[in-house]
Amino acid sequence: MFYRSTRNSNLKVESAQAISQGISEDGGLFVPESIPSLTLDEIKYMSDLSYSCRAAYIFKKYLTDFTDVEIQYCTDNAYNTKNFETENIAEISHLFDGTYMLELWHGPTCAFKDMALQILPYFLTVSAKKLNIDKKIVILVATSGDTGKAALEGFKDVEGTQIMVFYPECGVSSMQKRQMTTQEGSNVAVCAINGNFDDCQNGVKQIFTDENVKNSLESNKLMFSSANSINWGRLVPQVVYYISAYASLVSDNQIALGDKVNVVVPTGNFGNILAAYYAKQMGLPLGKLICASNINNVLTDFINTGVYDRNRKFYATSSPSMDILISSNLERLLYMLSGNDDSKIKEWFGALAKDGKYEVTDDIKAKIKEEFFAGYCDDESTKETIKNIYEKYSYVCDTHTAVAVKVYEDYRKATGDKTRTLIASTASPYKFSASVLEAISPDFKSEDEYAMVDKINELSKIDIPQSLADLKNKPVRFSGSIEKTEMTDYVIKTLDIK
Repeated sequence: MFYRSTRNSNLKVESAQAISQGISEDGGLFVPESIPSLTLDEIKYMSDLSYSCRAAYIFKKYLTDFTDVEIQYCTDNAYNTKNFETENIAEISHLFDGTYMLELWHGPTCAFKDMALQILPYFLTVSAKKLNIDKKIVILVATSGDTGKAALEGFKDVEGTQIMVFYPECGVSSMQKRQMTTQEGSNVAVCAINGNFDDCQNGVKQIFTDENVKNSLESNKLMFSSANSINWGRLVPQVVYYISAYASLVSDNQIALGDKVNVVVPTGNFGNILAAYYAKQMGLPLGKLICASNINNVLTDFINTGVYDRNRKFYATSSPSMDILISSNLERLLYMLSGNDDSKIKEWFGALAKDGKYEVTDDIKAKIKEEFFAGYCDDESTKETIKNIYEKYSYVCDTHTAVAVKVYEDYRKATGDKTRTLIASTASPYKFSASVLEAISPDFKSEDEYAMVDKINELSKIDIPQSLADLKNKPVRFSGSIEKTEMTDYVIKTLDIK
């Protein structure tokens, strides 16, 4: 299995190179040269396996330059009860009328990013060893909240690595901020940016391709990589949990082998729903892929019109992990749908960088509409949805999951489609306590984050994750903020290079 750059189809590397490098030198994203197949017999076989073994089975199809022993080493160390509070790793809750919540937040940072970022450090260190890389790997991360903490936790004190995380000062929840600014580890750094997530993401991409910085890294025996979903090593673990969930539904006799299942995903950077698309292309019997956005609905508009236009007002919402106007992983989808036409990708994303806008061809518009449905939900509807779910089903969900539920309800009303449906639940409600309590207990008033956590515990009967409880007494290590134009200088100063 080789990987191509979305901006240079002639470039071919193996997975170890794609993972260690993170992003192609031409600014493109690495994609598999072909999609491996998955049969119903294989899904049936996996239904009796543990999550770790299911993951290893899928990774062997994509990471063909890894040995079986190397893959098993990665999966065994990532997916276990030391890192996750549940033996199943990804729990499935039955909500209503053939609708299931795929709870992806039982890891150490209580968000779906743990599903990939607990294994990425193992992928990266194994890749570096395979490639005989004798440089320290510097991980640069832009985060809208969850990726940052999950990456920091995954790479904390990992030998041969250093990690820097940039987040928007006013664009994360108070719990997300506390998770990052109290991060332990000798190889970590956290920096707030006076701007939004797109400013953080653009800044990181520019640093990756800055020739002066790259020369400084080279002379100091350092190299960059990424823990964002632009890194293939972040995306392929997300493919696993859709396949695993389907296998679990079969094992639990919720569906018959071969039945189609719709998937609803709250997404901003398009990585989580793109993983479902990859799973479907492999042969997983998925129906409609329902893309749920908040009021920053650039993806909704794109899927419905074929025009991507980031020239719009940016909103800070109660679902901050989706407060994104540049969805990086869309580049991978468009590369596949265009028949691997790198010239089209360079044209469209060049226009996005220059004018903030591009429009795809009619045939690609049709392909997108065939696979995807898109909708969005504002903060008021998000709050109402959290309340409704709690009152009807005694189930407490976070703001991002509520966006997905509301868009799914709109989809059912619009189409009448009652296919069994899996909703990706992306974060613990404890990470967004203020917004959740405003919905289910509006009379409760407190500025104390942990008083709010205790109240949610009282109402939901969901155990408070130990990792969040422990934050209460941890000292803040990283404070202050910088301008987006100062990001390069921050990296150079932190690495102590010239």
